Amino acid sequence: MSYKVETVLKDAASTIGESPHWDDATQTLLYVDILKGDVHRYDPVTGKVDFIHLVGDNVGFVVPRGKGGLVAGLGQAFVSVDWETKAVTKLAEVDPGTNNKLNDGKCDARGRLWAGTIDRQLAPSKGKLYCMDTDGCVTKKDENLTISNGMAWSPDNKTMYFIDTTPREVYAYDYDIDTGNISSRRVVVNFKDIPELSGENVIGPDGMTTDTDGNLWVACLNGGCVAKIEPNSGKLLQKVDIPDATRITSVCWGGKNHDELYVTSLKMHPTSARFPLIDSQDGSLFRVTGLGTRGAPAEVFRG
Repeated sequence: MSYKVETVLKDAASTIGESPHWDDATQTLLYVDILKGDVHRYDPVTGKVDFIHLVGDNVGFVVPRGKGGLVAGLGQAFVSVDWETKAVTKLAEVDPGTNNKLNDGKCDARGRLWAGTIDRQLAPSKGKLYCMDTDGCVTKKDENLTISNGMAWSPDNKTMYFIDTTPREVYAYDYDIDTGNISSRRVVVNFKDIPELSGENVIGPDGMTTDTDGNLWVACLNGGCVAKIEPNSGKLLQKVDIPDATRITSVCWGGKNHDELYVTSLKMHPTSARFPLIDSQDGSLFRVTGLGTRGAPAEVFRG
């Protein structure tokens, strides 16, 4: 099946474009520019892009909040953001006294907010995985991670998937939707075992989503592509190449029918020696159509 890749925003991010989230309420795409500290909102109908600058630290992720506004990861803090007034309010803090910061984040089907932390210099085994419940209580769910990244859930909500980029692995946990508990972590995808994704320059899996069939769609950092993977077998089903871009960071389903795959990318990174020369489209926002599948609507934080 043929697919079409469009560059919908050239230079969408000046540093690390990440955390795309399709907001059904406004039919717009949210994403962040991590090192710049900006939260962007893109309207595909008008082509207009608005943004809010969050002062004081890097912004790791953004999700809408059911009661209005947004929730973002700002440094070590979960914060609420009022788009109209620009007011930012701390909700909770994690990993105080460490060199960690929040990275990727996403909500489960009950509206809990999950997010991982990483060491700012990417020191190994310093990261953790947290869940902020709808009552505001934050619980540590896993630890000894290096680059906490993409997360997703199976259509039946019995499995949670999570990425640690450094070992190039996608983990699965048994997931209890009623309690939010995770258990029995195992590796379901190792990029080192997939020849098409195991090249010397491919850093590894980054952001991730699932389709309604339960397949994983994984952004391949330094791989210039998005990989469709069957999680039970770890088999690569499809490789969606993004022309003239190498540093692919994350993906989400969007559009009225949730059949358009939005793809973010990275333009600048503080440890740039680990990355090849920038391709002409790195830092852009892409949209892929004609994939013949779709995702479920993205969940919002219900706290």
